[in-house]
Amino acid sequence: MLTCTYIRNILTPIFFVVLCTTTGTSQIKSEINSSTDTVKKVKSIAAKAALRSAILPGLGQAYNKKYWKIPLVYGALAIPISTFRYNSDWYDKTRFAYSVRVTNDTANFKNIARELQPISTEALRTYRNSFRKNMDFSVLGLLLMWGLNIVDATVDGHLRTFNISDDISMSIQPSSRNLQYGLGLSATLNF
Repeated sequence: MLTCTYIRNILTPIFFVVLCTTTGTSQIKSEINSSTDTVKKVKSIAAKAALRSAILPGLGQAYNKKYWKIPLVYGALAIPISTFRYNSDWYDKTRFAYSVRVTNDTANFKNIARELQPISTEALRTYRNSFRKNMDFSVLGLLLMWGLNIVDATVDGHLRTFNISDDISMSIQPSSRNLQYGLGLSATLNF
């Protein structure tokens, strides 16, 4: 129960900051309607995708119609979640074993996990601290993966409106403008 409260206290402010910065820095386009002379504000596709990915991972990818990325997003988020659960279970076991050993509680000695009974008190303290540190790294990994999910949705949202036409061409020709320096190449880009 302590770890859930700890995670909630860390994630709530970070989620709030991400939500505020995403909505606060969203690009707003102004479109002028010529018949009524009013200004209509429209949020960009990238900002909408980023906000949706911040609320629910994979929702921005679905908004961008990149459905094949949704399993990748959840697979990437499953790794830190599963490592957090593993480390949390072992942290609870080693914390209990360490507290029983330090308080010399012989009544609870039989409740220590079988794998931890032959380990010394000092080693239990080291393992407990190590599992706690790995839990913290798992939370950071989850936040990093969530952030990458938001960045991916934002980039796809920007590229969704990117104009790629078939009229783009490039030609390379030999050039002899100044014969004093020799021959060269000239590159021409048409778009």
